Amino acid sequence: MKKLRVLVLCHPQLMPPESLEGFSEKEILFWKTEYDVVTTLRANGHEVKALGVQYELQPIRDEVDNWNPDVVFNLLNEFHGETLYSQNVAAFLELLRVPYTGCNPRGLVLAQGKDTSKKLLKYHRIPVPAFEVYPIGRKATRKPGRIKYPMIVKSTTEDGSYGISQASVVDSDEALAARVAFIHERVKTAAIVEEYIDGREIYVSVFGNDRLRALPIWEMEFSRLPAGALPIATEQAKHNPEYQARRGVIDGPCAGLEPNAESYIRELAKRICRALELDGYARIDFRLARDGTPYFIEANPNPEIALGDEFASSALHDGMTYGDLLNRICALGIKRAGEDADAE
Repeated sequence: MKKLRVLVLCHPQLMPPESLEGFSEKEILFWKTEYDVVTTLRANGHEVKALGVQYELQPIRDEVDNWNPDVVFNLLNEFHGETLYSQNVAAFLELLRVPYTGCNPRGLVLAQGKDTSKKLLKYHRIPVPAFEVYPIGRKATRKPGRIKYPMIVKSTTEDGSYGISQASVVDSDEALAARVAFIHERVKTAAIVEEYIDGREIYVSVFGNDRLRALPIWEMEFSRLPAGALPIATEQAKHNPEYQARRGVIDGPCAGLEPNAESYIRELAKRICRALELDGYARIDFRLARDGTPYFIEANPNPEIALGDEFASSALHDGMTYGDLLNRICALGIKRAGEDADAE
């Protein structure tokens, strides 16, 4: 593709350095995504400028007006510390009429509420676990009548497994009440209580605008969990390398699926993206039940895109280098804006 001016939006504390020299592995992990994106786009031949923003939109407008980027690579997953405000950044970029990467604001709105997305997908006859929502102020005094124990309790809006631990799976009214209170008081959002699906943790990465491409199915596996622990994507399992090594948490291609089952799940992920109006790139999370039913858990527009994470690893497994993946993501944003690019 042609060489581009790419403005990369990231949080101020995640602004990447020029090199990795002098940084510990733990420090690098903190801003690895931003570093991988900026350095790889530069290696692809693009002119790249990183901009840290958190509380003011004016710096974005100033850079768009003064530097005139061909595309904005949007790595902001929150604004003012609120995940729900990320949709407003995408909307602001649309109002500026500048091409940007990732999902449009309508898709962000529909996907970021786990209850809203499940209601929409249930209408489209996509399997979802039975669930109940407890807004802040509503206590869970007893289990919802239509849901069986065990259940899992999560935030309705936070991503990255924030607030999820082994204690999130409950099997009594007392444990349910305590975990809902934890979400209300510590995470400070409404809580969603779902039927716990006993099975495998699988992901399907999808990219594209009108024409979608589903990448190979990925799985998080747990080989050394202690007795009584459940194979769920907790905050520790997703983000703590020491915990991952200790508990044998690895991710890789999902093995043992019949070709028809694999094809069905990948097509299901594309159906979900269309129903939720997701474009750019997204990751769809499922629990694959022991009877083979893939239950939709959540949609992740603009998921983690660092080199080595699920999305990039799945793309590489499908024959797409990391540099090519980032080029395609940029091109999709440009093409959505109605401009010329090698997108799909």
